[in-house]
Amino acid sequence: METRDLVQQVCPPIASMGSMFYFDPGTLERGKEAGLDGFRLYMLGRGGVLGDVEAAVVHSAFGYFNPGLVAKIWNSARETMAPRDGGRLYMECAATFGSSKLDGVEGLDAFNAAADKVIDAGLVDSSAQALFAAIASEPRNDDPAARAFQNVAVLRELRGSLHLVAIVASGLSTEMAHRVRRPDDVEMFGWSDDAQVTDEHRVQWEAAEALTDNLVAPIYGVLDDAEAQALADGVAAIAAALGA
Repeated sequence: METRDLVQQVCPPIASMGSMFYFDPGTLERGKEAGLDGFRLYMLGRGGVLGDVEAAVVHSAFGYFNPGLVAKIWNSARETMAPRDGGRLYMECAATFGSSKLDGVEGLDAFNAAADKVIDAGLVDSSAQALFAAIASEPRNDDPAARAFQNVAVLRELRGSLHLVAIVASGLSTEMAHRVRRPDDVEMFGWSDDAQVTDEHRVQWEAAEALTDNLVAPIYGVLDDAEAQALADGVAAIAAALGA
């Protein structure tokens, strides 16, 4: 399998699956126990791996959100829980989700070995990829099912961080990139609905997508043919188990 084919095969389902635990009932319950609603747990959990930083730092790593919304949610959330604790709680939620949904799925050991290799390759030079570097540096569970889903979450941030780089390099604001990609979620991300997407914005977004694949491919290229197949098979098996 060619590396670019592998990237185009596995990255879309990874992007979809890696966020499935964010608002899962089990995750929301853990947040409630900690005094955090779902959105604050999301913001603190996903961003907490960056440390106890200012909201502007979180926005720089997330993109897409209105900075004012990030500041409001992040600052109120870190009054309830220390960000690093929130980040580790979120990783535990990912592990719990994985162990409950993926137990018994075949091929997870081989998938994890391949995913770990890609993640390690990404960390060799994670310049401009703060969110990926932060989550990839957190410890991951030894249980195959739990680790498999955590790896999916980390791989999601790998491409996501590089996509953010590509969007900026393509001359597109993350607000407009969000409007192109998710036009129905504009208000949820803190934006008003009065900005208009143009054909130029769509062209820039397509250029960013192509550039992202170019940036991701060398990292996945560390896999040999057997490892690439194990990764692809694992993603397919995980997607089937999750109904994705």
